[in-house]
Amino acid sequence: MTLGTPLETLSGMAQAIVKAHAATLGLPLETAAYARPVRPLHFADPVQTAAYQACLALGFISADAACVAKAWQNQTQRLGEFYANCWPTQAADFGSAAWPRADAFAACPHQLGLYAVLPTADWVKRMAVVGVPTLQLRFKSTDPSAIEREVRAAVEAVKGTSSLLFINDHWQAAIDTGAYGIHLGQEDLDAAGNANLEVIRSAGLRLGLSSHGYAEMLKADFFSPSYVAMGAVYATTLKRMVTPPQGPGRLAVYARLLHHYPLVGIGGINEARFDEVLPSGIGSIAVVRAIIASDAPEATAKRLMQRMTAKITL
Repeated sequence: MTLGTPLETLSGMAQAIVKAHAATLGLPLETAAYARPVRPLHFADPVQTAAYQACLALGFISADAACVAKAWQNQTQRLGEFYANCWPTQAADFGSAAWPRADAFAACPHQLGLYAVLPTADWVKRMAVVGVPTLQLRFKSTDPSAIEREVRAAVEAVKGTSSLLFINDHWQAAIDTGAYGIHLGQEDLDAAGNANLEVIRSAGLRLGLSSHGYAEMLKADFFSPSYVAMGAVYATTLKRMVTPPQGPGRLAVYARLLHHYPLVGIGGINEARFDEVLPSGIGSIAVVRAIIASDAPEATAKRLMQRMTAKITL
């Protein structure tokens, strides 16, 4: 292909991409409100231009579409030919550094299993007693003393159990109390800054990072965390969503791209949706309301753990 590729050929390539991937990667009808008009960009490379336009048509936000478009250009150059049905999943095509990495955060199990996100230390204790393998304390407060007490209580609650405890956001309290790891959202990541991330790394704590599409996944990958959480898989009202629900189809291609990491699917995943999410290839499903809103939280947790174990060992 030359830089003089006519517009009808660009349109044909874009349409071929959409046709090949709409069924699994397209924007679900119920999330059409997230699809806002974007002025199409024309890059010097025709494949990059066509892929960008196709990704917009599939419902990806502009930043994510740009990431895929550049990767598609790199893939085409690497393979020597444009393939509409070959969605990019090679890390090198996205510009990711090779593994192993000397600056990576401490490792955690590749299969984190059921991951319960919980509001208090009491909830942490209840789920640790049941044997939920991965827990996160998401305690909301601006009172430093209350934060320190709750984090310390949660760390104490998992002692003597097999549960791994991540502390959401409150990284200094997590270090001070000897927590297993820390989880940061993208906003928390920006607020922490590189200097504080180095403090976390030096302390030997594991780091989990949230992502909501390609641009944020690549940003998370730059820091070589212990795991990457990807979502929201389905619509959720727990947090304001700035990107469309990703859906299990996108989760599967994300998992192929980030296969070096333990991966966590999160966002709107209830018990009924487990069978849709598990085939994606991720090793963990995070749940919030599926447990804390259950009439029998311990029984629900046991049932979800059994379903995950059965699926992973097939």
